[in-house]
Amino acid sequence: MPIPLFNSIASWLLKKRYHQIELFLKYPEEVQEEVLRQLLSIAADTEIGKKYGFESIANYETFVSRLPIVSYEEVEPMIERSRLGEQNIFWPTTIKWFAKSSGTTNAKSKFIPVSSEALEDCHYKSSKDLLCLYLNNNENSQLFTGKSLRLGGSKELYRDKGTVFGDLSAILIDNMPFWAELSSTPSNKVSLMGEWESKLQAIIKESVQENVTSLAGVPSWMLVLLNDVMEETGKEHLFQVWENLEVYFHGGVSFNPYKEQFAKLLPKKSFNYYEIYNASEGFFAIQDRNNADDLLLMLDYGIFYEFIPMDAYDTKDQITVPLWNVQVGKNYAVVITTNAGLWRYKIGDTVRFTSINPYRIKVTGRTKHHINVFGEELIIENAEEALKRICEQTGSEIKDYTVAPVFMNGREKGAHEWIIEFRKLPKEMDYFTESLDSALKTLNSDYEAKRYNNLTLTLPKVHIARENLFYDWLKSKGKLGGQHKIPRLSNKRDYIEELLQMNK
Repeated sequence: MPIPLFNSIASWLLKKRYHQIELFLKYPEEVQEEVLRQLLSIAADTEIGKKYGFESIANYETFVSRLPIVSYEEVEPMIERSRLGEQNIFWPTTIKWFAKSSGTTNAKSKFIPVSSEALEDCHYKSSKDLLCLYLNNNENSQLFTGKSLRLGGSKELYRDKGTVFGDLSAILIDNMPFWAELSSTPSNKVSLMGEWESKLQAIIKESVQENVTSLAGVPSWMLVLLNDVMEETGKEHLFQVWENLEVYFHGGVSFNPYKEQFAKLLPKKSFNYYEIYNASEGFFAIQDRNNADDLLLMLDYGIFYEFIPMDAYDTKDQITVPLWNVQVGKNYAVVITTNAGLWRYKIGDTVRFTSINPYRIKVTGRTKHHINVFGEELIIENAEEALKRICEQTGSEIKDYTVAPVFMNGREKGAHEWIIEFRKLPKEMDYFTESLDSALKTLNSDYEAKRYNNLTLTLPKVHIARENLFYDWLKSKGKLGGQHKIPRLSNKRDYIEELLQMNK
């Protein structure tokens, strides 16, 4: 089939899905209630279904009254039984796949169940929807005249007692429909390579020969790859390597710290950036408009959503609210019930709704990755926005960073200690630090209150990281590539102490 014809047919098929998307845009509450009913009905005869009487749960209120909110640690025993081959525990169809995830830095691995329904009706459906929404907004797109350069995880799949575990990206690649493999680069063989640095070279070798029209992957690692491509080819920008490149689909970490660096590599105002929000537990939201900074919550992927207001999170006053009771501008922890057998499960992410008609969100951080040692409630969204503003003011560029508290000691006040690896240093570090402090005060009234007259917090301490400090730190832990991320904010000093030692 000629490429232009294939492009036209593929675009037409994907755009047809938009009518189904319009259904949940128009009837979000009804769609979510139907998702919950279906999940309860399908799992009624499972062990967990019988325990909580799924058969007699007729509404959301009864669902909430019977099932507790759970963390991974609380459901781990059931998951371990499933990994050993026992079935029908929390989901009726065979659970063969487990996405191995350690979050950002946790040494203990999590094994998230991935059912065939989750693969088809969530992960692969979302991939098609991402393309559908993009094509709906860009009618002249020539996306399918070339290939997508995907940068996934770098771990192999491991088989144990009839089940399989590994990075989610490896599971997706292993089960990928033929059409997706045909339109992607590098080959599956290279994508599943285990050693990150060798894999980078293999990706470059395969991909520079292709007509790449889109990029897909985590911004921090994609930037490493693209800079290597530039060095390898000796080109001034990426359009000299791939002239038909038109969009970058990204997710996993905030794009703010990397925006300017991508703009230099891709110097075309018409180039598009599309953000996604996914995890081992499911695919949740997609940017549905060009140049938007929020994401459309996808409501028909077999995932039922609940939200815990963060101002009551982990307190005696903690409550959960369904989608139809959320408020714009409020910070929530996400709780999900899924078609892979996770029931009222805290995924550890926080979001803020920017709109409720339709339901659009911004990812604001992690429930465990914030700093609230002094009552300042600093979240990742605050840190990212402050850094973005200061980089624009000072002409600097940031590669990576982390922040931790300096605890009070006797008469000594507390502070926030930053390690920042710059791609381009500011001219005056003192000015950078003072501007960062001012931006955080503007963005976070709790931080501002604690900084007033150095009441509780003094001026932040900012260290300049040596080149490749964070890369070397991740390498020392065997966590290069894929979904592995630098811990941005922490209430403890474990990470920063290790980094300070390596920065000497």
